Parts: sequence; C-alpha cells; structure tokens
Amino acid sequence: MQVATMRFITQSRLPLSLSLVCRRCQLLQTIMRSSFHCRKVVPVANTTWTRWYSSSDQGEEPDFSPHSTHAKANLTVPDQARVVICGGGVIGLSVAYHLAEKGWTDVVVLEQGSLTCGTTFHAAGLVGRMRSSRLESKLCDYSASLYKQWESEGDGVGWKQCGSLNVAQTLDRMIALKRQHEIAKTLGMECHVVTPSDIKKISPLLKVDDLQGGLWIPGDGRVTAPDVAMVFSRKAKAKGVKIIEGVSIRQVMTENFKVAKVETSAGNIKCEYFVNAAGMWARTLGKKTVPNRVNVPVHACEHYYLVTKPMEGVDSLMPVVRDYDNYIYTREWNGGILAGGFEPNPIPCFHHGVPDKFEFQLLQEDYDHFHVLLNYILNRIPALEEAEVRQVVNGPESFTPDSQWLLGESPEIVNYFIAAGMNSKGIAGAGGVGKFMAEWIVDGYPSENLWAYDIRRFIGHHNNKRFLRDRMQEAFPNHCILKYPREEYTSGRMLRSSPLYTRQEVAGAVFGETMAYERAMYFNLEDDKDKDNKRRMWTFTKPKWFEAVQEEYWACKERVCIMDMSSFLKLELQSTNREVVDFLQYMCSNDIDIDVGSIVHTGMQNERGGHENDCTIARLDKSSFFMICPATQQSKAWAWLTRHMPQNGSVHLRDITSMFTAINIIGPHAQQLLADVTDISTSRSDFRPMTCKKMDVGYASGILAMRLTHTGEDGFILYIPSEYALHVYDILMEAGKDYGVRNAGYYALRHLRIENFFAYWGLDLSEKTTPLECGRGYRVKFDKGDFLGRAALLRQREEGVPQRFVHFQLEDYDVNLDLWPWGGEPIYRNGKYAGLTTTCGFGFALDKMVCLGFISDYDERGQPRIIKNSNDFVMKDAKYEINIAGSRFPAKPSIYTPKQNVAYLDPAFIPAPQKPY
Repeated sequence: MQVATMRFITQSRLPLSLSLVCRRCQLLQTIMRSSFHCRKVVPVANTTWTRWYSSSDQGEEPDFSPHSTHAKANLTVPDQARVVICGGGVIGLSVAYHLAEKGWTDVVVLEQGSLTCGTTFHAAGLVGRMRSSRLESKLCDYSASLYKQWESEGDGVGWKQCGSLNVAQTLDRMIALKRQHEIAKTLGMECHVVTPSDIKKISPLLKVDDLQGGLWIPGDGRVTAPDVAMVFSRKAKAKGVKIIEGVSIRQVMTENFKVAKVETSAGNIKCEYFVNAAGMWARTLGKKTVPNRVNVPVHACEHYYLVTKPMEGVDSLMPVVRDYDNYIYTREWNGGILAGGFEPNPIPCFHHGVPDKFEFQLLQEDYDHFHVLLNYILNRIPALEEAEVRQVVNGPESFTPDSQWLLGESPEIVNYFIAAGMNSKGIAGAGGVGKFMAEWIVDGYPSENLWAYDIRRFIGHHNNKRFLRDRMQEAFPNHCILKYPREEYTSGRMLRSSPLYTRQEVAGAVFGETMAYERAMYFNLEDDKDKDNKRRMWTFTKPKWFEAVQEEYWACKERVCIMDMSSFLKLELQSTNREVVDFLQYMCSNDIDIDVGSIVHTGMQNERGGHENDCTIARLDKSSFFMICPATQQSKAWAWLTRHMPQNGSVHLRDITSMFTAINIIGPHAQQLLADVTDISTSRSDFRPMTCKKMDVGYASGILAMRLTHTGEDGFILYIPSEYALHVYDILMEAGKDYGVRNAGYYALRHLRIENFFAYWGLDLSEKTTPLECGRGYRVKFDKGDFLGRAALLRQREEGVPQRFVHFQLEDYDVNLDLWPWGGEPIYRNGKYAGLTTTCGFGFALDKMVCLGFISDYDERGQPRIIKNSNDFVMKDAKYEINIAGSRFPAKPSIYTPKQNVAYLDPAFIPAPQKPY
C-alpha cells in the first residue's frame, strides 16, 4: 500500500491541480508518518534535462525532455595557465569573466560535464538585493546592476525588473525588515515600507489579511540563470579565457604548501592559482589536494519548487514575493507561477558523495515532503488551488554550516582559492562574488572586508561529514527563519569544551559556541526559572539575560569574578637563538623585543596597514613567546604566521590551545584572592600590569599568570595545564567566598570592553582597519625598525585616515522600552550617512547604551574622503544620530575611554591620547 501510493504520486503526470496534490499529500502523511524519515534520496534514473527555460524561448514552454550526455573525445588542455578554475557554473564563470576584466586572461575553466550542468541549470533566478547585512546587499546590488546592463546591451540574460515584496506576518519580522530598509537606504537603494493594503495593490493575487506589512524594492528583478552563466562564458572567452567542458580534475598538486599543478582527465596543467568553484563537488575536490587536503565545508540538501501552467491574473511583471515566515518565495514563470521555499525539515542528500555523471539531473519528487511548503504557498496565493502543475523540481544545492558563502584563499594552501557554498544565493550573488574574488586573486585582497564569508572562519571540525549533515537541518531553513542577534546554533554542539564545563553547567551557565568551543555566555540568576517562561532568550529588545549580565558586570567592578576564557587561541613561538624575536618584530607593529616576563598588546598589520590579527604576546624567555588571539582567529592567525615564517625552519610554531585552561580573575578583589591561594606576592609593586609570572595555586604547579583581563579592569588570567584546571577552579571559588566571588560569562566581558572602548578583532577590527583609524596609534612603534605595514602606516600618518573609530552613548534612549542596537546600525553625522556601528552593549556604569563604530566623510560617489585631523572631524561641529530600525537616537561621541561612575577602572589599561591622524 505504501509503495504503491508513493509511486502513484511521484509518477503522476500533468495536468494536476494543487488542491488535489494537497489532498494526496495529506493522505500520504497519514500512511507514511511512521516510516517517512527512512526515505532514501535517489536521482531520477537514466534521465537528464536538456536545459532550464532560456530567455530566448519567449512565449514557449520549458523543454524538460530527457536526453543523454556523453564525454567529449580527444580533449586536450594547455600545459600551463596562470589560473585554473574548476566549475562551469555561474560562479566559476563569473570569476573567470572578472579576472579577464582585470587583465588576467591566461585562465582556464574546467567543467567535468557541460556548462551549467550542476545547480545553475535549475536555479530559480531571483535577484534580490535586500539582505541582512550592508555588505551582502552591496554584492547583490552589483549583480543586479550588471545583469540589467547586459540586458540593455542586448546580452539576453532574461532580466525583468519586476521588483520584490518581502512580507512579514509577525511584528518581529517587521522589525527585521525595517532594519534592512535602513541599511538599503545607505546604499541609495530604493526601498519602501508598505502596509498590507499597499501589498495588495502591488500584487493582487496575494492574501494579505494575516500580514503586518512588508518591504517593496522596485529595482529587484529576476533572470534566467543558465543565460547569465553563458553570457559570463561568452564574454570571458572573447577576452581570451579558455573554457573546456568534459574534463574532470583528478587531483591538485602542491609544492611547499603552494599550488603547483592540476592533474586532469585530459592531461596536466601547471598553474600559479587554483579556484575551487565546484559547487556540490567542492568538498570532494578539496580532498583531492595532495599532499595536504583543503577543507571546504559544504553539504547538499534537497531544494523544492514547483512551476504551474499559465494562469489568469498573472502579469509578466508580477513581483517576486518572499514570505519568510512561511518559508516560501514565488515569481512569475511564462504566464504561470514558480513557487518554492526552504522547508523547516530539510533533507540532506549526497552524504556519501555526489553520484558520477550527475549532470542536468534532478532528484525524485516527494510530494509528501513538499506538503509543508505547499500549504504555505496556497495560503499566500489562494488562486493557485486550481492551477495546473507543470513540474515539481527537486534539485540539490550546497549549503554551509552558517548559511554564508565560502570565499577566499584557503588557510591550508597558498594560492588555492574557494568560491563555493552559495546557499541557494548563487545567482543573486554571482556578479559580486566574481568581482571580489578577482580582486582577491589579482590584487591580493578584496576591496571590501569579506570576513563574514572568509573560508578561514572555519576549522577542520566544520568539514566533518556527520557534523555537516546534522547542521544542514538547521542551516537550510535559516534562509527564512527569523534570526535574532547573538542567536546560537543548537546542532553540531558539544565538541570542544574546557574541563570547567560541568562546573559551569551546574552553576547555571548558558552556553554559546565559537569555533566549535562551548563558552559560558552568562549564568542564570536564582530566580530565572520563572523568567525563562516570560521572556524569550532571543529578541530585538531588552533580552532576558540583562539582569544576570548586570549582576556579573557589577561583580567584576565591585567584587571579583571568575571567567573561563579557554577558547582563546594560544600559540607558542620559539627558536634556538634570536630568530623568533626578529620574526615577531617584523610581523607585529608594536615592539616585541621586551623584557622577559613582560606582555604587549599588538596588531599584526598587512601591507596596507590593516589588522590581520590583534593579539597579546608574553615573552617567556629570550627566544620563547606565548601568543593569545581571539578564538575566531584559529585558522586565520595560523595561516598568516606560517606563510611568513622563515623557510629555513628556524622558528617553531605550535598551537597549544587545548593544553591550557584559561581562568580570568576580574575585579578589585582579584589581587587579594590570588594572593590567598599562591605563595608569591600579587601586589602592584611586585606583580605589575602587563607582566607574567609562573606560580603555584593550591597543589598545582607550572601555572602562567598574567596581570591583564582584556576588559580594562584590573585582574589576572591564569593559564593552567588542563589536568589541574578543576583543582584550581575549586580552590579559587572556595577562597573567593569571603570576597563575594561569582562566575561570569562572555556577555559581561563584552559589555565591559565595549563600555571601556576596547575594540575586538572580527567585530570591530578587520583587515581594512589600521591602528591609526581605531585609536591604537600609541601601540605602533615606528622607530623599532621595519615591520609589515610600516610604510602604509607612515603614509597614513602623514596624509590622514579615511575613517575613525568612535565611542557613542545614546541619548533620549530607554533601555527597557526601545529597540536595542546590535551592530550594523547606520550612523548619521549632521544628517548625512557616515558609517555603521560594529558592536553595541549597555554600559552599566555609564547607565547608557553604548555603540562603537567607524565614521567617514563620504563623497557623492560613496567613497570616503581622507580626513586630515580626525579628532576635530569627530568632535567639532558634529551632531550624531544612530538609526535603529527607523528610529533615530541622538548619540554623544568620544574618541577616548569615557569617565565612569566608578573608580575601579585600571589606568594601566586605558589607551593614551593619540595624535590626530
């Protein structure tokens, strides 16, 4: 009965009304509920699809007739090329085109089948520019402009500027859309907040009585995905790029961790650069790199949509509709409607590898699984109930662990670039991705800060197949599920944790995760059990953890707190003689040749002066250093250091993160608490700030203690051999009872460092921000000799800076009632857009909401002007506002750490005033 019913539905042929499909799906759910989760995913046997609907077929129906593909005989490849790109989909071809635009034409694109045969051929072709971040909106806006230009020039890409409607069913969704609206306005993008009645006028087929409102973006459009790819191909070929179909890559050969040669089914190609744009095959291709494989964390999922026959009332310029609360999107398709979505119960596929010759193929339809989307589709467009279905498409697409693209140079191999993991946003992003990837390859860096998409944000764990399969269940619907600020993933957890995890869990810790490491974000108060049911964990307003973090904050200010900071990256650098000193002096902008037992905070600058790393370095011996970096730097910092290390092997680098548990003791009683459990003096005269000592704590020996906290408060960090961690923690908590000791989490640390104007790499600092722009010029020691980035910083010191890091306090703001800023809010200077906030948090001592962010003086083209005297620009004759979802709040600026209402701030950690660069 079960098999027969499934065959009846999956083999049922058109015409078939959606209402009938819906009733059949309900029947199937009843029959198969107990066994559905065991369904196997298999490709449609022995069939491929000629191509998806081309813009050249105006007025005709799509051709879905099956045909066979065959490998081309007697193929040859050139002996060498400057760049080899694997992947003949829209991404690989866009990279090739943009490389050619920048003058690099010695490029070979290899496609194992035929161009567009992977996921490009069945892409829905939506080009929406409204994204959650300004950067992604900028990338997609470039794509839309490029496609529109090509269409006007006669290059048929099927561009129709039909506009987009993003609708909201809930008030929180409307808040999220309003935040996007304010970001779009800073890009000059036309965008309108609309009411349900407005939506009905724009798109009469939509049901609107359950909507709160939405956004109308008139400049959005849609294209025919294969046609876009073929225009990229044609234009790249015209400039000299070679595109070869029917050639597969057997392995990518490397020498000294650098790309050297590509071995293909048609011969070998020597090359300088390799680009992995293989889509669903990207992870497998990464494993074919020898002798060191490249990690490319992507996994395929089934992705459904249907196409109807022409319907009454469907205009050719019917806008694209994105109904995120219902997981669906719709667009006009040749007089009918294409409707699909990202169901909340996705099915990962190809867990054991994509089948051979999976070209122009789709997966078997499963109306039962599609049923959840179908209900939502019929709810939003009731007229579809009697529509005739032309085709249900189940096409695999690749997704990443955090639903963001994978771009940039791999941390494992020099000149091995990745442009994959498009997360079903490949067509909208293809133009921008190709542009910035070409910049990255040709110039050595992209013109925008792409850390959110950088492949180095992941570690090897994220490439684990089981992890990827499980994470897809959560990452796939993230395209639609409303994601709140700081919201954490729940899948793929509990891999890395410190020995203190169980103690913290018992103490009420609420954990987050960074680089697969479990970190206590805050600790529930005793009366929080009732509050858990009254206020949500994730929100755009005052969060439920506010009171708990407030208590931890004041404990750090007035008593003493224990904070587990084991997740921070810890590196050991050594040499036999002075080699490691010379190496670090060149890599760091601060002076590293300090006394043994001393500590410095320093940036590691690139050739342009930007921060590749922001770290703390302790000198343990004449030729031994201990480096501490943000946890997110694990792949990036390692790659940056190893690629600049002496080739003779004189400097030794070791990742010792897991060897040590780090306990941060913060607060005015930290000094006495530590004195009670050790046998050395902790007084300021004997244990000065920014120094380190070896000590015993309780029965444990060999503990490295540093007098710093990363927050601006006085205190210590103990780096404890992990086998002693529980003993030391218990000793500290027992001895600290007399001082009011308590646990604290990372939220308290974040609020402390934001209030104290401490920038953090990856959130505030990036490869695009220099020390002179962020108030850290005092850390740059120009007179120590040459170092990486010195020339750029000297030039900037002379000429001025394009941006300046500023501390803002919001005025006329109610922390209990107003929407919170979470980062990414537009900053206005004298009514003109000047930049974005980076990180925000409530300053409990200031009793103000605090926002950190960069401001610039933008010209008419949106380019920042050089500011000669940045101090005056920030502070003189300037009124500031910060826009939170459409509400502007006055903001008081500062370029120094503000005076606070308490006297516990340690002056040893406060940045000195710097010259007005």
